[in-house]
Amino acid sequence: MGEGGLDVRLRSAVRAGDAEAVRDLLDRGADPDTVDADGLPVLCGAVAAYDEPVAEALVKGGADPDRALPDGTTPLWRAIDGGSPAVFSAVLGNEPRLRLSGAAREGLLALARGWYEMGAADELRRRTGSPGPAATSRVQDGEYDWADQVSLDGLVVRAGHGAILTSLEWAFRILTPVDELIARAIEPRDEEHVNWSAVCWVLTQRRSFETWSAVVAHRHDPDPMHRRFVMDYLRMRGIFETSPYYEKKQSELLANWAAEETEDEMLAKVLNAFIGYDHPGQEAIGLRYADHPDPRVRREVPYALTTNYVCRTPAAKAALLTLMRDPDAEVRLRACTTSMWDDDLLPEITSALLLLTEDPDTDLRGSAAAALADSRDRRPATADALAALLGDDNQLVRLAAAHGLALRDDPRTAEAIERVGPLGEGFEYDHRADELWRWKRRKENPIDE
Repeated sequence: MGEGGLDVRLRSAVRAGDAEAVRDLLDRGADPDTVDADGLPVLCGAVAAYDEPVAEALVKGGADPDRALPDGTTPLWRAIDGGSPAVFSAVLGNEPRLRLSGAAREGLLALARGWYEMGAADELRRRTGSPGPAATSRVQDGEYDWADQVSLDGLVVRAGHGAILTSLEWAFRILTPVDELIARAIEPRDEEHVNWSAVCWVLTQRRSFETWSAVVAHRHDPDPMHRRFVMDYLRMRGIFETSPYYEKKQSELLANWAAEETEDEMLAKVLNAFIGYDHPGQEAIGLRYADHPDPRVRREVPYALTTNYVCRTPAAKAALLTLMRDPDAEVRLRACTTSMWDDDLLPEITSALLLLTEDPDTDLRGSAAAALADSRDRRPATADALAALLGDDNQLVRLAAAHGLALRDDPRTAEAIERVGPLGEGFEYDHRADELWRWKRRKENPIDE
């Protein structure tokens, strides 16, 4: 097929939203800047359709995001105008700071800032001349985030211009003040909004101590949204920052924060982050909150009282024994699973887990079964409890039970494997499924052992 035929097929693939076909056709030589029937590059069609995967495939395949269009815009300009941060990121391309002139950069920033400051609904009213109310719906934008989609008189836009502005500023290395960015992030008051994630990501890329200090200062803000943002920032930074200096700074910060936080939900979040660090004050903080009235807080305590699945001290052991009898089932489960290798606690752990295998919540039953399966408790009562779970309605619970029986070489394992039933996709590398396969192989080919 000649190039013309490939281009025709590329236009069809873009209209169909088939990103895989788009990538294949580009690899085979289709022109990434192919124009559609309207005379516009197919990239503009993907932008208009809010088709992030196709737009990304085209740009990575060589489509020009800065190509001048008949109306004086570019595909990148249209991506910003459309208001989808996901599509904008797909179209932005590499090194925009270097490839775009100063005037072009200023024009794009002004476009994003104008939308953001005016607001999507008001800007649509200005463009259409219609005073009527705009229709708004919440849509997913990208893999994890959401934005409002606003429509009026046939015009549709996504109200993600705050996130676009944030990303564009960073792409051009404009260091917007931290306080301004955080105000932009928390304006929708939703941690899954595109503004929140964009600001959090950009601030983690700004690695200076000045930025870090300015962000963490917001942990003292009386508005819990500021404190939640700081927590997300610290979590994201912890993923990418490997400097021992910052690890120490953040562990000290979280230790102080855990001692001072008064809002229960926020305290649980702080403790959850704090236990990821090796801090000498961890056990003391855990003991401090072992009898906290909010179960969300108590659920984090066991991790602070143990290390390598063994209790840190006799005081920690006493606190964990109490937590194993907690009214909240999740607290009991975590108290058990964090201390699984502490032989002194093993009888109490087993008793608590056996009760949890009868819980009406499927996830709790499954977690308890998994813990019992890996437990060093080899008493018949434990194997019997695992065998009893083979009649559970949930396949994952049955799988955990069968895994435990196989590890014990229990005579009921063959039946257990039958009761688990066929495992579908996603279990190719599952250690439990692998153990069942190994058990069957040992029984069928004992000479191999």
